[in-house]
Formats: sequence, C-alpha cells, structure tokens
Amino acid sequence: MKGCVVSDLKRTAFYNHHAERDAKFVEFAGWEMPIHYGSIVDEHNAVRNDVGIFDVSHMARFQFKGRHARRFLERVVTRRVSDMKEKTCRYALVCNEAGGVLDDVLVYRFEDYWLMVANASNRDKLLAHFDAVIGDLSVKIEDQTESTAMVAIQGPAAMEYITNFSKEIPGLKRYAFTVKNLLILKLVVSRTGYTGENGVEIILPAKVVDMALKLLVKKDENGKDRVAPIGLGARDTLRLEAGMPLYGHELTEDIDPISADLSFAVSLDKDEDTTYGDPEPFIGIEALKEIAAEGPKQKRVGLRIDGKRTPRQGMTVLRDGQPVGTVTSGCMSPTLGYPIAMAYVDAEHCDIDTALTVDLGNDNTVGATVVPLPFYKAPA
Repeated sequence: MKGCVVSDLKRTAFYNHHAERDAKFVEFAGWEMPIHYGSIVDEHNAVRNDVGIFDVSHMARFQFKGRHARRFLERVVTRRVSDMKEKTCRYALVCNEAGGVLDDVLVYRFEDYWLMVANASNRDKLLAHFDAVIGDLSVKIEDQTESTAMVAIQGPAAMEYITNFSKEIPGLKRYAFTVKNLLILKLVVSRTGYTGENGVEIILPAKVVDMALKLLVKKDENGKDRVAPIGLGARDTLRLEAGMPLYGHELTEDIDPISADLSFAVSLDKDEDTTYGDPEPFIGIEALKEIAAEGPKQKRVGLRIDGKRTPRQGMTVLRDGQPVGTVTSGCMSPTLGYPIAMAYVDAEHCDIDTALTVDLGNDNTVGATVVPLPFYKAPA
C-alpha cells in the first residue's frame, strides 16, 4: 500500500480493494480515499476511452420516510420533486434563506421513501440544517452513509461491461434507476454519473461489498482487472472537462444557483403550485426570484487558457487589466491537450469568445477566452 495512513479517518468498505491495487491515499472530508493508483492522466483516459470504476462511498446518503417526507423535501430542495415518477432521480440544490448553496444533491424516489445523495463534506451540515427546518412535519431521516457503499462505473464501454451481470440495466434511461436483486445482493443502480460519460452509479449494503466486487470487477484474459480503478484525481479532471460544478469551488454558501447556471434545477413557481396540495416554497425561493428578475451580477463560465500554465482556484480574472472575476477550478485537460478553467465573471464580460486574462501571480498573466460549457461532450 502506498500513501499516508491516518488512524482517525473513516475508511470505505472498498478500502482493501484499493490497497491491493497500490492506491495512494489522501484525506478527503474525513475519509481515507484513493487519489490515484499511479497516474491520474492514465485513469482519466481510461474513462474517456474505455471504462473505469470509482469508489464514491464517502458521499452522504440520507433516507426520508414518513407522512410528510415529500413535503419536507419540497421545503429543502430547489427543484420540484412531487411530480417525480418512482425509480427516477433528479438533480437539485439545498439553499439557505439568502439563496446560497448549502449543497447540490441527487434525490431518488422509491415507492415508499426517498433517498438523497449529497457531498461528503456537507454531511453534518445538512443533517443540522434538516433538523433546524423540519418543524412539525412527520419525517424520519436516516443517515445511511456508513451502512451502505457506492460505486460508479463510467465510460463509453460501461454499458457493454455491465451486461456481464445484467441485460436490463443498459436499457435504463438517463436519471432512472432500478433495484437489482442478485442472490443476496440488493443493488440500487442509477443511470447517473459525474464524468460526462455514459455509465451508472450503484448503491449497496456495505456488508456485501466483498461479494459484490466479484460481480463488478471482472478479469481479462491476462488476469488483470477489466475495469480500471479510478481515484479522486481523475474524477476531478473528468468533471471539469464535463463542465460540472464541484461544491467548495463552483458552489458555496455565498454562490446562488442562478449565477452558477443551474436554473434548470430551480423551480421558482413552487410557491404557487397547488397540484399536490398546499404550495411548498423552498428555503431561499424569494432571494432566488429576486436574483433571477434582476439578473446575476456574475456568471459561471468556461475559460480556454493560452499556453501550458494552469490557473488555480482563487486567481483573479482580468479584462483590460481590471479585475472582473475569480477562477474556481482549473486543470490541464488530458482529453483536449490545453489548460481549461471555470470562473465567475462579471455578467457584462461573459459572452462567448470574450478575451480575458488570468493573473497567475508574481506579475505573470495568461490569456483566456470565454468558451461554452461543457468543454468536452462525449460522442452520441
């Protein structure tokens, strides 16, 4: 095993699987997680060109049950969930009263309960928020993060690979899920992911992970894993190429979803909709209505960077030498071969092809051009 070991960090049920593959471990949101298994670029390319498997068990998973579970979710997430069909999932945000993002989440609708998948770093914060706003609603919230595990299988060959254990799953529509019972294994498999590629995410009981690995990780004719193990490093470069926001970078409690170009995940008419009973306005709706009406002062944009130097989070974006924004994420794109970044830029300087510069520090600047997001889109 490579990398540091810190005794008070939590470990996922896949830890031994990572260690056997010489993972380099790092601390992430209180978990000991693999950052890579040798090369971030090789892992990135494996997902873009073939298929890779990610351990995402550190992400929070909350179950909501009870008479008012639906009403409670309408109160705490920005997107309408009452019209969701069973076995579908939906991207949404949890906001504070000012419209700032507490987290971005996926909501799953089961027959008699709901499931939310959230970011690992926001697990405790969300539970405290839910407790503070539940009021007199009858809802039982169960934190299933450590009793379950979660993996993602992603890449253009993902669905072909999954036919090794299911003929049904490759036929799932985007943002749909199924519950698959294989012997004593109960898998929740959703057509979702965070890479910009085809694939699924799988939730399963933590206690059956060793058995599930025999199903999920097949060997090729040379006895090597047919599906490449992928760490957090490549997960970040993949999501950045796909233009997907990351909490703590493109999303924070001081950033609203309108500015983040996530208006599709905000139902601003929730406070008027009586289809499912009394209207259920979400927390922060009034602030977001105001931002939407006036237009955001800054917007999330993609930047193509000149040369080979990569901007980092917090660097200043300039127009004619004057500050107009801030970089939130950047990397050398393994797929495109040049540096890319996302940034928040003053609304009047966000048009596609606008020429900007980024202050790299020490009197060094680099040219940047506003480009459409995503930077990379997988072939149809």
